[in-house]
Amino acid sequence: MSTATEISVAPTAGLVVPEAPATRTRRRGLRLALRVVGPLVLLLAWITGSATGVLSPTLLASPGQVLAAVGELWTSGQLGDALEVSLARAGAGLAIGVLVGLSLGVLTGFSRLGEELLDSSVQLLRTVPFLSLVPLFMVWFGIGETARVVLIAVATSFPMYVSTSGGVRNADRGLLEAMRTFGMGRLALVREVVLPGALPSLLSGLRLSMTLSVIALIAAEEINSTAGIGYLMSTAQEYSRTDVLTVCILIYAVIGLLADGAVRLLERLVMPWRTAGRGAR
Repeated sequence: MSTATEISVAPTAGLVVPEAPATRTRRRGLRLALRVVGPLVLLLAWITGSATGVLSPTLLASPGQVLAAVGELWTSGQLGDALEVSLARAGAGLAIGVLVGLSLGVLTGFSRLGEELLDSSVQLLRTVPFLSLVPLFMVWFGIGETARVVLIAVATSFPMYVSTSGGVRNADRGLLEAMRTFGMGRLALVREVVLPGALPSLLSGLRLSMTLSVIALIAAEEINSTAGIGYLMSTAQEYSRTDVLTVCILIYAVIGLLADGAVRLLERLVMPWRTAGRGAR
């Protein structure tokens, strides 16, 4: 009696044997070139429009005027001081918002009691546009730095909460039960099993929160600011300085781009397997 059974599969007429798709990878230089094509096209359109007179300086300053404004603001020290103040505001609000969102997300995602007590209230508050809270925060906290930082914290906490809660809920229940069987406590489970498993969701939430912190920063600096990029914009608006206004807008864009790039870099460092086998599309 045979100890092994051989199974032969005969080819069926009309069917094609599937082949694994070939993975193509692009060179790093080519990938970088493709990423800068879009910004270069916009820059060329801006230069062309300004040179031909399609874009009037009263509507949008030319690239040369913007560079001159950057030099003027940097030499006078206004740009450096404004950047320092704005980054401090955004950083403080982001840190508070991420910490609150992470804590609430773990609590509601890991504990059924926490979800029943807190999730509905947090979801209700999440539907309130944070810009509508500006007048209320001015009444509560005045027009000082506290109102601005709290506004940024509120805006950035909800994306982190939603991502964290979803990531924690999707933790491997079998692995959790196994770790409980071996005597691992709740805090150790969260630290050693739940958070590492939810890392992709955590980074997605952090990415959204960092992007939203720039949007909230713009709104926060409209609250009677006397320093920061928003203050430069308000002053430039009074004197119709479109070059300075353009500089401030570009600074906000660069801050958001650098924040997004920082999270991408962090993702590659802590989760290198997500990009190791990514092919061209």
